[in-house]
Amino acid sequence: MARLPLIVQNERRKRIGLAITIWLQMCTVAKWFLVALGAIHSLHTYRPRIRSYILDFYAKRDYVKRLVYASDETCIEQVRMNRTTFFKLCEMLQTLGELKSSRNMLVDEQVAMFSHIISHHLKNRVIKHHFNRSGETVSRSFHNVLNAVIRLQDVLFKKAEPITANSTDPRWKWFKNCLGVLDGTHIKIRVPTVDKPRYRTRKGDIATNMLGVCTPDMQFVYVLPGWEGSVADGRVLRDAISRRHGLKVPYGCYYLVDAGYTNCEGFLAPFRGQRYHLNEWRQGYQPSTPEEFFNMKHASARNVIERCFGLLKLRWGILRSPSFYPVRVHNRIIIACCLLHNFIRTYMSLDPIEEELGEGLPSNVIDNDEPNIINIHPSDAWATWRMELANQMFDEWQASRN
Repeated sequence: MARLPLIVQNERRKRIGLAITIWLQMCTVAKWFLVALGAIHSLHTYRPRIRSYILDFYAKRDYVKRLVYASDETCIEQVRMNRTTFFKLCEMLQTLGELKSSRNMLVDEQVAMFSHIISHHLKNRVIKHHFNRSGETVSRSFHNVLNAVIRLQDVLFKKAEPITANSTDPRWKWFKNCLGVLDGTHIKIRVPTVDKPRYRTRKGDIATNMLGVCTPDMQFVYVLPGWEGSVADGRVLRDAISRRHGLKVPYGCYYLVDAGYTNCEGFLAPFRGQRYHLNEWRQGYQPSTPEEFFNMKHASARNVIERCFGLLKLRWGILRSPSFYPVRVHNRIIIACCLLHNFIRTYMSLDPIEEELGEGLPSNVIDNDEPNIINIHPSDAWATWRMELANQMFDEWQASRN
């Protein structure tokens, strides 16, 4: 009789264990049932990813359509060229610049993004918000287009042609065999603190000294950015003509330069100590000596490089303030801006940006085997030739007045 309670307790434990086992099995079955139900539901609600990709692709191109395709006026304001010129640029970058569309972005969007950045000097975070792209995509597309534009330098840089003897241009007919004009300009950049003294100009700005060479029709022949802002223009010119693929000046030809350069063979400077700047001749004053008349005509012709620099900086906002890019990349951006400047002047007949201006490591620029000038040294023969040219110009001017 003493063992009866123990038997009852054992039976109770068995029943409890059996109930727990049954309950756990029922939970497992319910779990698998819910998993199967979820799988069936997902099969009925599945949408192919390619459809989502197509919708996103067209949605992200909406900003490009409003930026470029809306109208010529909007296109010029945002990318500095009309739609026809923009399409021509995209075609040239594809065929000659080796620019290719990616899986997520076509060529026209890459070019529009690049042009929009350099036109208005916009940051990466602003562009990625406007174009609905990631910052990495914006950066990669910018450098792809930059490299493609640089590959077009042999096509877009103008070939220098000397002024002919039968020229009738009132500004250039006096300068036979002249190839164009050259000068330096400062473009603000950002450099490490340790390099700032070398890049500081006389006005206190941190900038690079860029040598620009252009033709009478305001197209660049050669540009050399990268020199520190504290360097004199003459030193930059000596470096340009000494480079293997630098500026080429054949014997018998020359460029017009200002008084900051040495008057020597290949580079014709004005007379020092005489009236020179154009605003000095706008008061009705007439030249009284051959030197003054030479300087007046020299300043009138050389003014084309000042207008060219002014138009370049007015067109591309990235050249008007310090860039966010490293110095090496910014120098390539400067070259690209000059190339696109030539492209727009070649393929765009009416340029509203030039109307706003008002009056006011490239390949060889000469395709021949003639010997070129490689040194900058003053000579008596060149000074005598300049004086003879000034006398001839003054005599012809006086004869025309009489």
